[in-house]
Amino acid sequence: MSKPLDLRRFPDLPPEVIKALETQQAALEKAQFEVSVERAARLHHQADAEEKGALVITLTALVEKLESQVADYRRTKFGPKSEKLTPDQLELALEDQETAIAETKAEIENVQAALEKKPQNKSKAPRKPRKPRALPEGLPRVERVIEPDSIACPCGCGDMVKIGEDRSERLDIIPAQYQVIVTVRPKYACPKGRTGVTQAKAPAHLLENSWPTEALLAHITVAKFCDFNPLNRQSVAMARNGAPIDRAVLSDWMGRTGALIAPVVDHMAMVLLKGSTRLYVDETTAPVLDPGRGQTKTGYFWAVLRDDRGWSGSSPPGVVFHYRPGRKGEYAAEILNGFNGTIQVDAYGGYSALATPKRVGGKPLKLAYCWSHGRRALIKAQPKAGSPIVDEALVRIAALYKIEAEIRGLPPEQRRAVRQDQSRPLVDKFFAWLHAQAGRVSRKSELGKALAYMLSRQDGFCLFLEDGHVDMDSNLVENAIRTPAMTRRNTLFAGHDDGARSWARFASLIGTCRMNDVEPYAYLHDLYTKLANGHLEKDIDALMPWAYASQTSSSGTP
Repeated sequence: MSKPLDLRRFPDLPPEVIKALETQQAALEKAQFEVSVERAARLHHQADAEEKGALVITLTALVEKLESQVADYRRTKFGPKSEKLTPDQLELALEDQETAIAETKAEIENVQAALEKKPQNKSKAPRKPRKPRALPEGLPRVERVIEPDSIACPCGCGDMVKIGEDRSERLDIIPAQYQVIVTVRPKYACPKGRTGVTQAKAPAHLLENSWPTEALLAHITVAKFCDFNPLNRQSVAMARNGAPIDRAVLSDWMGRTGALIAPVVDHMAMVLLKGSTRLYVDETTAPVLDPGRGQTKTGYFWAVLRDDRGWSGSSPPGVVFHYRPGRKGEYAAEILNGFNGTIQVDAYGGYSALATPKRVGGKPLKLAYCWSHGRRALIKAQPKAGSPIVDEALVRIAALYKIEAEIRGLPPEQRRAVRQDQSRPLVDKFFAWLHAQAGRVSRKSELGKALAYMLSRQDGFCLFLEDGHVDMDSNLVENAIRTPAMTRRNTLFAGHDDGARSWARFASLIGTCRMNDVEPYAYLHDLYTKLANGHLEKDIDALMPWAYASQTSSSGTP
């Protein structure tokens, strides 16, 4: 930029010349100023564009990272590899992947927020605000009102008036706190010694002559069998919070409590068998310590589940776990003794004898096989390079499930009518197609075995077409056995057969609570209190989890 001309150096110039030079000089200074502003603006826009470009590159990399994480999540949850994971392993894997996805999303939101602060194209539509998330209405609210330091009006007219307010919510926690309840029962006697002593009757306790209240017992039960926190870890946490109780003492409390709830679970098992015509049955391993051999032996939890909501049945859902030291068919016969109807099962051979006239304990049962197990066998047999046979089979099975989703909750007659009209043609074509494919595949191959798995059990797979009470699969009972499976992973094993039976009883109550949307702690606290007060002899039906659900819903208790 050139320096301005000093006109004082030329005193002899005529006034009109000086005026013209001053005008030209002013115009030059204005032009130079505009050029400098334009250069500064150009540099600013260039720096802004470079910064925005760096943010876009970062955002692109984060989006690619998120897509990769989501793909891994879907592969873990839905892909063939998920068939090799136990339910507890799958839950832990998904938990870590969900955490990583949430972290990446947070990074993306930060970069997007930085981009939104930059000047945007005015022609681009503004981003829609996200719908605010709300915390559950059932949680207690504690209002904290923050007033300004002063509401005096600066104009001197007095105090300002309230015209509105802003509200925000945050989730808080009250840490666990142990306390000792001291029960005092004063004794009264006649001052003249003419009568005996008067004293209030001692309150009933579930575990007489022991420290724990029914609330504490319910808390320990839920922590172990619902939240999968073993007693040794609970003991450490209790000591940290000021209540040093040894693990052996907690085990004693749980063992005695497990014996007291046995009549409740036994009655629940009887209700499921006597009041149903269709049940789900499945089994899962239960490692039990075998001191004589210095290692564990394999016992089994046999799950018997009732859920009639699929066909709009009125009976409440429930599940009972029975511990047995093995997986022999005789155990299934023993557990289902007295039941007549249909059981929805996998293809385990232990159930086959129950469908024959030789069955002891009732009439021959109908076996409805699980389509999910058939589908799973096909996926497992699929070669790494893929198989058009498996792909076609999965598409055909998916069409059946689509029909099932549309008729869920309808009465049995309507479900059967729809299945006869829509599903039966698809099933007939499916098995005819399977027969044709089986002739093209080696019987010794994994795919040949998967095809034979369904073809040899065609009647059981087709049973749902004839009975509107029956579902296509046994997924409900498979979901139910995840609870003892997760407890098993954290506890490793039961210390004794009796301990495994107690474990099965607690799992039965908690599993039935979940099926009836009952909060397990609230139910167990109520159950233990009623058992302590002798309610078992009065009305055992009122102690069932579904009865508690009915009582709380009618009384309006959340």
